[in-house]
Parts: sequence; C-alpha cells; structure tokens
Amino acid sequence: MRELFRAAFVIARRDFAAVIFSKAFIFFLLGPLFPVIVGVLAGQLGDDMAGAGMRPAVGVLMAPEEVQALYRANARLMEQLGPLSMPVLKAGGPGASPQAMLQRREDSVLAVLSGTLERPVLTGREAEVRRLEGDLSLLVSTARAGEALPVTRLQNHIVEDSRGAREQAQMLTGRGTQVLLFLLTMLLAGMVLSNMVEEKTNKIIEILAAAVPVDAIFIGKLIAMLGMSLVGIAIWGSGAGLVYLGVFGLSSSPPPPAVGWPAFITLGILYFAMAYMLLGALFISIGAQASTVREVQTLSMPVTMGQVVVFFLASYAVSRPGSLFEIAAAAFPLSSPFAMIAHAAQSPELWPHFLALGWQLLWVGIIIRIGVRLFRRTVLKSGRGDGEKRGWRAWLSHRPSPVQM
Repeated sequence: MRELFRAAFVIARRDFAAVIFSKAFIFFLLGPLFPVIVGVLAGQLGDDMAGAGMRPAVGVLMAPEEVQALYRANARLMEQLGPLSMPVLKAGGPGASPQAMLQRREDSVLAVLSGTLERPVLTGREAEVRRLEGDLSLLVSTARAGEALPVTRLQNHIVEDSRGAREQAQMLTGRGTQVLLFLLTMLLAGMVLSNMVEEKTNKIIEILAAAVPVDAIFIGKLIAMLGMSLVGIAIWGSGAGLVYLGVFGLSSSPPPPAVGWPAFITLGILYFAMAYMLLGALFISIGAQASTVREVQTLSMPVTMGQVVVFFLASYAVSRPGSLFEIAAAAFPLSSPFAMIAHAAQSPELWPHFLALGWQLLWVGIIIRIGVRLFRRTVLKSGRGDGEKRGWRAWLSHRPSPVQM
C-alpha cells in the first residue's frame, strides 16, 4: 500500500508540475476574467434595458390643468415608491383620439388615459389595460386629492441587527456559496477528463501502465488535478479579496455565516475537495472508456446533466432547513457537499459536518474503487498493462523527474 501511494504521488507530481509550469496555466488563470467582464457588461446592459422597459408609456388626453395634476401626482408617487414604480406619461395633442394615439409611431404608448379625473377612461389592449389599471387608478386618485392627500413621515429607529435579517443574509450566503462551489467543480473537474483523453490518445497511459500500477495512475491524476484546482482557487480568491477591499474597504464586511468565517472557509475548501473528487473520479472513469472526443462528450453529458439536477436539489433544500429535502440532499453523495456548505451558513453546529465529510470520503473511496476497476480493464485490453506487475518497482526507484516523464 505504501508503494502504491508512492507511485500515485509520483504521477501526481508529474501531472501537477506539467500543468502549473506551463504557459497554458496562465491563460487558465485568466479564463474567469472573461465571464466576469461579460457578466458585468451584460448586467449593465440589462439594467439599462430594464430601466427603459419597466416603465410603460401611457398617453394622456385630458384638459391641460388635469394633465399637469397627473404629472405632479406621478412625480410625487415616484418619490415615495421609486423611480421605476410609475408609468411614463405622454400628453397627446388637442383633438386627438385614443385610437389614433395608440397607432402613432412617434407616441409609442401602450394605453391612453382620457376623459376627466372624475370619470377617467383607459383605452388599450386587454393585457395592457389589466396591467396598468391599478397604477393608473392610484395615480388619478392622487391627482384628484392633490395637496389634500397628506404624506406621513415615519420616524425611523435604526438597530444594529435583527434575527430575520440575519437569517436572510445567511441563507443568501449559503446559496451564493453553493453556486460558486458548483461552478468551480464543473469548471475544474472537466480538466481531469480532457487530460485523460489527451494522454490516452497519445498512448501515454499505456506507457505509464507498463511502469506503475493502474491504481496509482488513477489516484495520482485525481490528486494532481485537485492540487492544481486549489492553486487556481487560491489565486482567484486572493484577487477577489483584494478587489473587495479596494472597493468596499475594511469597514464593510458581509454578514458572517452561522459557523463563523474561519470555519466556513475551511469547510468550503473541504467540501470542494470532496465534490471535485467525486465528480473527477466519475470523469476519469468515463475518459478511460472513451476512445474519441465524441465518445467523451456523449458519455459525460448524462453525468453533467445529472449533476445539474443534483445541484438544484441542494439549492431547493437551502430555504427548507430541517426538511426531508435537506436530509435527502445531505445524504446523497453527489449533492451532499453543496447541501452541507449551505447548512454551515445557516446552522452553528459543527458535528454534522464531521459526519458528512466522513460519509462523502467513504463514497469517494467507493467511486475510485469502481473507477479503478473500469480503468484497469480498459488499459489491460490494450495489451500493455501486464508490465505493471514487473516493472513499476524499478521505475519508482529511478524516481524520474517531471521532465523525464
């Protein structure tokens, strides 16, 4: 067993050095910047589009003094309810009809308010009328009341904390960490699959199998990719922390999770490792069975889709602590890391995490064992795997460098 892990360490060191000290690793580290930039630009564009599209335009065909009363009431309501709460009012010209104003391109209104403030008439399609009648009824009532409608100013009493706000913030922390953990796992676990397919195509796997046990190849590759992923996460996390400090400073900090930040970060790293090894072991087993990229995509798609379903199960359980959904999500191995990291944000007890990590580690061992058997069967079919019984001890005593490998 000692020699097996020694061989796995050599394989892991070889793969880790080959990835970390390559130019491609720099582009790998820069990769998340592009989705972040696109997300920021898309969010800004979405806000602009929402700002323009969330306020429908309504035409007004009334007497000039009533139109001015509506404008004042609209401004008053937006001051109280927010700038996007009320529709945009467009006064029509004298003698215009509601039907004509609805058809004019320069007006571009969804409905037309006509008649008088005492007896208003709303003209438009049924969907727009149903959508706007509540807001416009409030607007007309405010315009009719004018200054007679008092605005009650509330006396504010600010407190430092409340249980409801704290629980809401902890639930949001749990959900956000779940999403981050899932995205990192899906992004980084796929590298194990691509590495396996590349080396299998280049016959490197057969060469390794002639020198070391197949078990060592499987475990070593999984450990190497996990180490590379943790290095990437450390660099990304440090960069994100510096950006946060530069923007918000030390005085602003997000609400702490229930277990506290040190324990929460430690549990996040451990649960990522478990989720990565569970999914990575599945992907290595798939990569060993496939001989072409098309076969890899075909075989890995059900695993990927299944993992998405598992993530939604864990995400659904966040807002239902203590329910059967949370228990099921915590018990199922592939969803357990995501469910438990959210549990850490909402509950201060640490003992459930020791049980969950032990349970997940057990399933990591089971999946690795099954994957090693499939992997060995595939390698032995190539006719090169018999060498693992005769040459791997001598190969280990040589201890080749990563360059020699």
